[in-house]
Amino acid sequence: MKKILNKNKTISCLILFCTVFFFLIIQCCYAHETSAEVNKAWSLLGKKEFDKVFKLTNDSISKYTDKANKLAEGLNDFPHKGEENNYEIMNNVATCYFIKAEALEDVGKIEEAITVLQEVITKYPYAQSFDPRGWYWSIKEKAEITIGRLKGGGIIEINIIEKDVLINLYDTGTEFPVNYSKYGKFINVGTKDYKYVVDDPIGLATATGEGIYPNTTSVKFDPEFVKIKKTLSKINHWDIFNSRDFKTAFYKWNIASEPPAVKLFFIAELLERSGHIKQAIKAYYAILVHFPNSYGWTYWQTPWYIGKASIYRIKFLITNNPNLNLKFENAEIKVLNGYDNSVRNDIFITNPGKLSKMSIWEKIHPEKRKVSTKIKETAGEYVKLVNYKNGDWELFVDNKPFIIKGITYAPTRVGESPDKGTLANWTTQDLNKNGLIDSPFEAWVDKNKNNIQDPDEKAIGDFALLKEMGVNTIRLYHQPDNLNKSLIRKLYDDYGIYIMLGDFLGKYTLGSGAEWEKGTDYDNPNDKKNMLESVKKMVMEFKDEPGILMWLLGNENVYGLGCNANKKPDSFFKFANEAALLIKKLDPKNRPVAISSGDILFLDIFAKNCPDIDIFGTNSYRGKYGFLDLWDEVKRISGKPAMITEYGTSSYAKSYSEEEGEEYQSNYHKGCWNDIMINSNGYGAGNALGGIAFEWIDEWWKAYEPFYHDKKGLFSGPFLDGYMHEEWLGLTSHGTGKDSPYLRQLKKAYFTYKELWNLK
Repeated sequence: MKKILNKNKTISCLILFCTVFFFLIIQCCYAHETSAEVNKAWSLLGKKEFDKVFKLTNDSISKYTDKANKLAEGLNDFPHKGEENNYEIMNNVATCYFIKAEALEDVGKIEEAITVLQEVITKYPYAQSFDPRGWYWSIKEKAEITIGRLKGGGIIEINIIEKDVLINLYDTGTEFPVNYSKYGKFINVGTKDYKYVVDDPIGLATATGEGIYPNTTSVKFDPEFVKIKKTLSKINHWDIFNSRDFKTAFYKWNIASEPPAVKLFFIAELLERSGHIKQAIKAYYAILVHFPNSYGWTYWQTPWYIGKASIYRIKFLITNNPNLNLKFENAEIKVLNGYDNSVRNDIFITNPGKLSKMSIWEKIHPEKRKVSTKIKETAGEYVKLVNYKNGDWELFVDNKPFIIKGITYAPTRVGESPDKGTLANWTTQDLNKNGLIDSPFEAWVDKNKNNIQDPDEKAIGDFALLKEMGVNTIRLYHQPDNLNKSLIRKLYDDYGIYIMLGDFLGKYTLGSGAEWEKGTDYDNPNDKKNMLESVKKMVMEFKDEPGILMWLLGNENVYGLGCNANKKPDSFFKFANEAALLIKKLDPKNRPVAISSGDILFLDIFAKNCPDIDIFGTNSYRGKYGFLDLWDEVKRISGKPAMITEYGTSSYAKSYSEEEGEEYQSNYHKGCWNDIMINSNGYGAGNALGGIAFEWIDEWWKAYEPFYHDKKGLFSGPFLDGYMHEEWLGLTSHGTGKDSPYLRQLKKAYFTYKELWNLK
């Protein structure tokens, strides 16, 4: 009898499992089907095929509304990050409503558009649409903004400015820097078997102080901690970290359930923000001693090596606080196999280095610049790369040393958007029909930021402003619009500014002709043929222009947006090298060829497959501390020179004033530029050729609604409030946007570069 019952129970479980599995398969199929329809609807909207848009969105809404409604009923807030796909059908139905409303607006049916937007707000307040650039946006939020615009009003956002609440430490420890040799033993330094064995944990805890491993006790006796201890359980440690209440965040992180290295790193940053620089250095160094093999994950799900980051935080703090009289020697963490998205095959070679006080002699006689002796140069006509015996690199233009002082220049007019198919070609845009290209020659500076062109605010033009700033290079792509060659010639002839000209090499499917859903395939003969034709077109059209500094391939293709380079990195880099060979065959002036990659992801695969690419360029947003180990890693793995093809941060941050946001942006850029300089020929890694700051002016379309300057944090990272505000990256702004594309308000970072880049 028992056997029969067990058998029936097994059959029942099997039936239940099969039913659930079948249900999940059906749901997955529905989700993929609706996603395909949404992608098609966006495409049709961009092509302005409105009748097809209405038919497709209405059909999708009709078919899937019941399923979407059931999903919506179970929500009283947005799904947690990572759970968005569970609500894909609801998100796609809501997106169809939004696309339909956009189409209604475009055909002039404003009231109907408003009705549809109000309906989606009511039915799906927690629906989100996925932006293929890598984040979700709230459909309700964008619908409300659009309704406000259509009704002639808008949403008024109030940024509540807070003040810093600083940490008042109870126990700062007895030593600085801590002499770890007194309390334990360093074993196998400089090998994969490194470890530190503590012999005297009590003595070490006494030396380090509150919050610094292994001292987990002092904080419990801290009077400030005791006061708020009962309230800490209600606080999320990640949310409070991004606030300006450093004190509460410090106490919460001391009791947070995170790996020790993660805790130490964020405790160190809170101490640093609160002005406790010595204690911050001790916390960062404790990571190197105890947890050098630790890692976390970025927003983009790439490995983040905490020990390596800590080394460069310490270096930054020592450099910026010379009064500490500290030196930091021999610290190094090598991560073998650390250039992919996996940590399973990583091998750590660790030397935590040593912190000690500088002698008087060392203070009086700082480290001298390295002596470089030339051994090799490229055969370029007037742009040459020189490699020295010590491994350093330098760029020469007309036989003079040339540091790339660049900026990404894309002066998008407020209201224009590639998402809506309304992005105009700025190189030919002449809205007032006076024969002058608008942004380059007719922009004017709103000095008093009153958004009115006063009598003394004459048109000067962006090109003149760039020259005054000290820019010698701008980064442009010959896709998707045809560039105005006479304008580019004028930029060089009249302003002395060079062009770094690029081909997207299939990113966003540009040049490959692939369908967006499939993405560029670097093994597909037809895609490859199309891309090589695109590269050839670029070179043949611009090879005789004297203002072309170098050729650039791709734009962080390794992140896979609209292409499959992240899935097939070997194929991508082999093809990139093929494109480089084609350029060298076609360009009689033999200018250098660079790639624009994504940080150092797949750096080892690049080094293996790209012998004919001269420069490793990469987009990198690592924070105000600079680019950390990037220079050393590029030199060690590839032996090539490097440049940063994008870096920067937003001037807006939640809970901070406009002045504080601009100050942070300015300091961020200054820190990055200084890092470039201290790794250029004669210093540091010696292979930095310069950088391209991102970007000239704020682009209002990044968070979708191009008539609205969105303050939404689109993804997390090392920024002032913990988030990247993509629409505030410019070194200049449009003000209220009413006089775009002419008005320019110069942010503090503009003047910072004007000082840095005009030094003799």
